[in-house]
Amino acid sequence: MSLSLQVQSALAFVFLFFAFSAAAQDKYVLSGYVKDAATGETLIGAAVVVADSAGLGTVTNAYGFYSLEIPAGTHRLRFSYVGYAGEEATVTLNEAKRLNVELAEESVELQEVVVKARPDDANVKSTEMGTVGLQMDNVKKLPALMGEVDVLKTIQLLPGVLSAGEGNAGFYVRGGGPDQNLVLLDEAVVYNPGHLLGFFSVFNADAIKNTTLIKGGMPAQYGGRLSSVVDIQMKEGNDREYAMEGGIGLVASRVTFEGPIVEERSSFIVSARRTYALDLAQPFFDNTSFAGTNYYFYDLNAKANYRFSDEDRLYFSTYFGRDVLQFRSNARDFNFDMPYGNATATLRWNHLFSDKLFMNVSAIYNDYDFGFSGGQGDFRIGLESGVRDWNGKVDFEYFPNPNHHLRFGANYTYHRLTPSLATATNGEEVFANEGEIRFAHESAVYLADEIKIGPGIRLNAGLRVSAFTQLGPYTSKQDSTEYAAGEPVKTYIGVEPRLAATFYLNAVSSLKAGVTVANQYLHLVSNSTSTLPTDIWMPSSEIIKPQIGVQYAVGYFRNFQDNRYEASVEVYYRDLYNQIDFRENYVDNVANDLEEEFVFGQGRAYGLELFLQKKKGRFTGWIGYTLSRTERIFPEINNGNPFPAIYDRRHDLSVVANYTLNKKWEFGGAFIFGTGNAFTPVQRLYFIDQFPVQEYGPRNSARLQDYHRVDFSATYTPKPDSKARFRSSWNFSVYNAYSRQNPFFIYYDFESDPNAGTAAARAYQVSLFPVIPSVTWNFSWR
Repeated sequence: MSLSLQVQSALAFVFLFFAFSAAAQDKYVLSGYVKDAATGETLIGAAVVVADSAGLGTVTNAYGFYSLEIPAGTHRLRFSYVGYAGEEATVTLNEAKRLNVELAEESVELQEVVVKARPDDANVKSTEMGTVGLQMDNVKKLPALMGEVDVLKTIQLLPGVLSAGEGNAGFYVRGGGPDQNLVLLDEAVVYNPGHLLGFFSVFNADAIKNTTLIKGGMPAQYGGRLSSVVDIQMKEGNDREYAMEGGIGLVASRVTFEGPIVEERSSFIVSARRTYALDLAQPFFDNTSFAGTNYYFYDLNAKANYRFSDEDRLYFSTYFGRDVLQFRSNARDFNFDMPYGNATATLRWNHLFSDKLFMNVSAIYNDYDFGFSGGQGDFRIGLESGVRDWNGKVDFEYFPNPNHHLRFGANYTYHRLTPSLATATNGEEVFANEGEIRFAHESAVYLADEIKIGPGIRLNAGLRVSAFTQLGPYTSKQDSTEYAAGEPVKTYIGVEPRLAATFYLNAVSSLKAGVTVANQYLHLVSNSTSTLPTDIWMPSSEIIKPQIGVQYAVGYFRNFQDNRYEASVEVYYRDLYNQIDFRENYVDNVANDLEEEFVFGQGRAYGLELFLQKKKGRFTGWIGYTLSRTERIFPEINNGNPFPAIYDRRHDLSVVANYTLNKKWEFGGAFIFGTGNAFTPVQRLYFIDQFPVQEYGPRNSARLQDYHRVDFSATYTPKPDSKARFRSSWNFSVYNAYSRQNPFFIYYDFESDPNAGTAAARAYQVSLFPVIPSVTWNFSWR
């Protein structure tokens, strides 16, 4: 899409920001925070409804704040949140007032909600499409690989979200690659969200407060990626009393401490997790040639906050996680070390200028680094790559009246990218490829306005304008121009209009439509099917243009039986420009200039998503089905003909169920089915001068076997007394219950006779996980 076309599209939407402005005579603002009565945690997405005024209400924002403009007089308000007892309050308004409300957890047997963090009919009445909130209490009840609860694997059970592979935490959304997902932890970008080569995510469930997946159309406040947003907020800590929780499993243990620093004003939380499966196996390695071989990962989350007043609150949160892989083969004098991991830090200040204007200012640091060092004998090799960002942002929310919610803000990021640094020695240094560390500025401003027009239409119109500047030092690949440090090399401007509309058909159903334009300036270079630590992030440059995505979506949403059942049908189409792939016959070599190994083309993806969910009762769950196609078109690949992307999957089905038998026993199950991944097969093997030569078929022209499995879980709570200070439960899981041999990858074994000039290739399937039972003991004390 050309810049002029983007500008024209943006101008076509600008008038929507000022299409509606209601005069607010004899009305006053009621605002405040909704919190957990036991811990003081703010509640995100809590519903605030004026009971005596039909259609008048709102939900709390990401910091638990709400603002409503209500006619003067006496009104009855209802406050509610999933899993909490509702509260009612009567308020007489003759001036602006502040009302903070605390909700208590249900003390009776809960009617479980599986995927929910919004009002019961939000799926029908909001302008959001493809947006899902995940509550960690419910995520923890689902079956988990090796007992490790993983929010990213739960996301893969939703329509439109595909798993990157067997047991993998990586995911693809609506035809986009793994780098096209914006993963945020307290506003900090997480570049590699995987542990154990991607089998577990870096997110410790005990430290997570709320997770929101946005796949239908990004609001204007998000940018830098094309496919989706996974916005994760950490818990703030209990400001009433000290508490501890944790769990001991087969492969890992975790523990969380939280409590007040200053009671009801300041709190902290610290959460840690570590694996130990190979640590326990060390005695078996001591007398072998593999003595010293080990692998483990660990996470540390910490957060503290201080409330100066209802108008000002300060937060500081941090995350640090590492994977450490050590391999030793003393018999062959071969060894290597491969540490990698993420570190983030976020400092935030919330301020209320008035009952209608909310501000959040953030300073964010994030760092991802990968290292490799090893070799055999005197030969040693070292590799290093990573991304480091410094980010500042300011966001405003303005509530002129109940029918009008305005967001606007700006952000700036300074990128430092290390694509690949390599060194090699053989007793003395024989090779050093210092590469080029890349630097860049990325910035954006945005404006988004959600407007209710009459009783039947709600619009969310937004405009985001982004800029990206490649900086020196850099040597031009086009004319060999030398750019000094900090000198601008190439600048790109992206104009990104966003529009979503909801048309209410009646009280229980609606029709939604939306279009989203997005630009992406950082690109993941990978030969793999998922995000691995060896993958490399590259910035846009004079050669590498920004990726551009345009998504169109239409959906029908309907609730049944007093919002007990929720159903939706969504259809989407995506155009992708400036997509990146390796050229044909590319051979990975650290000495190569990667910019010269890329080819560029286009992509398209389209599909149908069906979703049916039962949200209330002892038996809950959902069915999600996706019918889709994802293609890429590169002039230099496959003779310019369209070919399926490696994550093209025609059919994807998930069936999830939870059942509460009684206060002591809860059961969960999941069935997953997916069309096999595409891959490029070997078609022929022949000899040239007695050297074997492989000839591959068309790109991604073959498929692995279809993927399917069943998982089960049971949670047993011996003493389900909600008032007890110490509580514990046992979680039993069975992954891949009928031990389906699902394909992980294909390799070829060659049988040849060079003298006779004959050769044959035979494909073999490698499967990773058979049936895997696990048990975890979870506990909490407060």
